[in-house]
Amino acid sequence: MLPPVPIDRETLGLTDADRDAAHADLFADFVAIVHRLRRDCPWDREQTHDSVKQLTIEEAFEVVQAIDDGDTQELKKELGDLFLHVLFHAHIAETNGTFTLRDVMEGEMQKLVRRHPHVFKGADGQPLAVSSTGEVLQNWEAIKRAEREASGADETPSALDGVPQALPALLRAERVQEKAALVGFDFPDARGAWAKVEEELAEVHEASGASGNPEHDADRLEAEIGDLLFAVTNYARMRGISPENALRRTVGTFSSRFSHVERGLAREGRTPEAATLDEMDALWDEAKALERRT
Repeated sequence: MLPPVPIDRETLGLTDADRDAAHADLFADFVAIVHRLRRDCPWDREQTHDSVKQLTIEEAFEVVQAIDDGDTQELKKELGDLFLHVLFHAHIAETNGTFTLRDVMEGEMQKLVRRHPHVFKGADGQPLAVSSTGEVLQNWEAIKRAEREASGADETPSALDGVPQALPALLRAERVQEKAALVGFDFPDARGAWAKVEEELAEVHEASGASGNPEHDADRLEAEIGDLLFAVTNYARMRGISPENALRRTVGTFSSRFSHVERGLAREGRTPEAATLDEMDALWDEAKALERRT
């Protein structure tokens, strides 16, 4: 176990303004409301970590949706819903006797202070000097590895530890690539990453039978498509583009244009099933033209 980090206000260098920003009285009322719901509402009282975990995931995605939409009012509401889930899970744990909300906050505060030695004072009374964001991230990962080693939870810690398997595949690919890069396992520049994309694209072409062989192995083709997606993800990361955000943007654009196609056909009393591809393509091009004018 790592020794505890002091989290008193003086050591952390917190000001009265920092503390005022916490809205302590309102926070206490919010926690009290959750306690009352768990005490007096039959539905809330019956819930478990497992029964509400999918709802927690949905709330997190709704926060992301509000950010993507640029809707600050909706973001405010969704952050409140997500905050409620944090308090709700903490209260479930407290009634189960496993941990308390205080444990959650103290544990997170300890972690934040320990992983930000460039912000908070060290043993010498001074923050650690850093020269770049990259150095901050390298220190962060090194501290996380030290934490895992000290906990004894993993006898053979990996640089890739800490990436949840439940993440969407594209986001998980980006995160494992980031972690590998922090220990030096990366292409020297984006040109090398792009060459890998071209290599994987050729292998998909070959595995699909498009290169002349009419037979193809579905399992191999799946593996090669996975390699291609992974390589594209890596290239995007090296160019400073989040592949998850890029694909979300493209899916949103596709959905908007396809809705235009559906509306155009509906005005004629028709459905996509009853239209030709050429007719739908014409409406698709119309949607693209409208985008350029807005």
